Amino acid sequence: MGLIFLAAIIAVLIAMPFYYIFIHQHIAKPIRNGSIPPPEQRLIPALFISLFVPAGMFIFTWTSRAQFHWAVPSVGLILIMMGVITLLQCMFGYMAVAYPSHSASLFAMNDFARSTLAFAAALWSGPLYRNLGVAKGTNLIGALTLPCVFGIFALYFFGAELRRRSRFSG
Repeated sequence: MGLIFLAAIIAVLIAMPFYYIFIHQHIAKPIRNGSIPPPEQRLIPALFISLFVPAGMFIFTWTSRAQFHWAVPSVGLILIMMGVITLLQCMFGYMAVAYPSHSASLFAMNDFARSTLAFAAALWSGPLYRNLGVAKGTNLIGALTLPCVFGIFALYFFGAELRRRSRFSG
């Protein structure tokens, strides 16, 4: 059963080459040529891959039954991991460039928030899955990730204005 976590490695091997190519072409090259791209440009891969997380959750939840081959829900897990890995890379790059003088605090708060959510998930996941079952529980979590997709688009489109108004922006 633990072999399913190899999907995370497969997700990295699929997603990261595309991310590295993007960084090389759209971030590193302009910097080498003397042009500094806006921080929001680092979010472009996240715009495309942000839908992978809810889509992967729905694929996983709707195909995690005995009537489906084990590889089908594994594809959902790979999509989830590709989305999460790329989103984290994009957000970390954005935070470091958009708020350089406060990036250490941002990373610390991000780590605290993720750790707190993981702790809370350990408390609520048992009752959630006991009461709703795996399919409905994961479906609920997938539905809750859908509004988060709009957050990355809002940050991309309104990030420059938010940074302009912020006294913390570099």
